Amino acid sequence: MKNTENTSLQDVFGPVISCYSRAQAIEDGVLVDVTNMAREAGFKWPVALTHAAWCDCVAWTEQDSRSQMHQDESGRLWDVLFMAFVAIRTAADSGDRLRFSLYRVPSDGCTMEAQEVTLKLMVGPGDAGEPVVTIMLPNED
Repeated sequence: MKNTENTSLQDVFGPVISCYSRAQAIEDGVLVDVTNMAREAGFKWPVALTHAAWCDCVAWTEQDSRSQMHQDESGRLWDVLFMAFVAIRTAADSGDRLRFSLYRVPSDGCTMEAQEVTLKLMVGPGDAGEPVVTIMLPNED
């Protein structure tokens, strides 16, 4: 029987082929770091939204305000973070992910009423193994 006590991950899987860090994803715009406002909403860990979740639920331009209704990105972001925090506080199960819903006006140039959207929140390790939160669309992982 082989001694596995001193076996490293590299011994088992080989050398790392490619690595893409959370910091790189934030730098590239794949993730949007919202940690500062998330702390105001009650989060203790760093929080980021995927670019797709940001575009769907937060992004809002002056043109959107002129053609639809007046809103701003900070208010829309607060709604996402507040509903995520409430979902965490009221979750019946513990785990590393949960789905939550909120109402937001889609940025489509014409809709005037808020529509329900579901988002997914995941807790995982950051670049140094620390806990981080990522909010995304349900089909993202």
